[in-house]
Amino acid sequence: MTERKPPGVPFESWVDRKIREAEENGAFSSLPGFGKPLAALDAPYDDLWWVKDKLHREGVSILPPALQLRKDTENALIEARTAPTERAVRELLDGINERIEAMLRRPPPGPMLDRKPVDVDAFVAEWRAEREAEAGD
Repeated sequence: MTERKPPGVPFESWVDRKIREAEENGAFSSLPGFGKPLAALDAPYDDLWWVKDKLHREGVSILPPALQLRKDTENALIEARTAPTERAVRELLDGINERIEAMLRRPPPGPMLDRKPVDVDAFVAEWRAEREAEAGD
């Protein structure tokens, strides 16, 4: 729509005419979601629905730094359990420990971290025991 509103024509009628012409030409019939019900139509009203929807579509997660590190620690422990080598386990846990120690030195805004560095040697001992038990089965 590069055409400008002619002078002397009321704005509303000009816009309405442009929309009607576009509808008649089928400009709206091939839009994504055409003919489908609106998502979350029955959900309670939220002023920031579009922001939350955009973040969800983009896969963006915004957590306070301490909560993000808690989540990353849990994910690293899960990943370390299935790591193929002891070296990989140690690298994963050492990286998380560095981040935990840095956060403990300078507390971030938001909730407290509520984490302490992972005892890598104890974890590796458990990891070895699990591997030996799997090999014995």
